Amino acid sequence: MMSAELDIVERSFEFAVRIVRLCRFLETQDRVSRTLANQLLRAGTSIGANIEEAQAGQSKADFTAKMAIARKEAREALYWLRLLNAAEVVEGEKLIGITKEADELVRILTAIVKTSQLGKNS
Repeated sequence: MMSAELDIVERSFEFAVRIVRLCRFLETQDRVSRTLANQLLRAGTSIGANIEEAQAGQSKADFTAKMAIARKEAREALYWLRLLNAAEVVEGEKLIGITKEADELVRILTAIVKTSQLGKNS
């Protein structure tokens, strides 16, 4: 594995840990918070799971497909975090770091997918 791939594996795992902690807090709140927590938990934890699957991909196409799914999940997690902020479910200040990390994961995964697709066409 390349250094960037190792980095994304670890970062996505740490992101999932942060998502689990945030969702634990949201579960103690009202029904809306709990509903949003379920959505965020699914998206935020599946990023790393798909990246792990990509590492064991059977082909370059399989790797690219799993990384593309991880990118979609990261975009979804970013959406839910933005919604939590905009709807004032969680104070915006408390979401800055995790939202920034979600955005960075999207960017990194986009670069990995693009690079992988370029390599497939050569």
